[in-house]
Amino acid sequence: MIGAAVKALAQILSPPMRAILWRVIGLALVLIAVSAVGLQRLLSWLAGSGELWAETVLGPTFHTPLNILAWIVSIAAGFGIVFGAVFLMPTISSLVAGVFVDDVGEIVEREHYPAEHSGAPLPFGLAMTEGVKTALLTLLVYLIALPFVFVAGAGFIAFFIATAWLLGREYFELAAMRFRSPAEAKAMRRDNASTVFLGGLIIAAFVAIPIVNLATPLFGMAFMVHMHKRLSGPRPELIAPDRRSR
Repeated sequence: MIGAAVKALAQILSPPMRAILWRVIGLALVLIAVSAVGLQRLLSWLAGSGELWAETVLGPTFHTPLNILAWIVSIAAGFGIVFGAVFLMPTISSLVAGVFVDDVGEIVEREHYPAEHSGAPLPFGLAMTEGVKTALLTLLVYLIALPFVFVAGAGFIAFFIATAWLLGREYFELAAMRFRSPAEAKAMRRDNASTVFLGGLIIAAFVAIPIVNLATPLFGMAFMVHMHKRLSGPRPELIAPDRRSR
């Protein structure tokens, strides 16, 4: 497993991966910016609406204190969004992975397994559906864990473990579905649940590193391509594209 992680890290900056890396970073930054601006506007609007409601209830004499409070809340919301971007990276990673899964998989397979069959490209709709499902689950876990962040670090631990499970599951299934039907890929992941989870811990550690985590889709996919190869033993037969739709 460590060898697979080292190979994935080494390949991120290789010439074939470099062009994909810049596209991955660009798309991730766009998604982060859109999410941050949207959430900041929403929180600012809620702060303004709360100020008007409180002034209506308490009276105009509280206008200045309430205005200052709303201003402080708006600034705090902005800082909170920047801090929250660290937690949103697993969600962003899941969405971006669906776009570049085949590009990364093909490069890893061509460089490290040239004598074996290449995987079949995933239908874009299938890859994005898997990414969106994982992104929504990750966001749900984030919202559940958030209230516990300041309780002896329980929220951070819960979020890290859940991230490991979710990202390990997604990247392994995406790698496996280049050679297997979705049902077969999920069954293989369940049969190797503990190994996939341990691999997910490595991806979760990577996604926890600021700035570096922008490359998570490349690292996660490359890493799980190696893991799928090792768990498969002899190369599985290349499946027909129509089997993926089942």
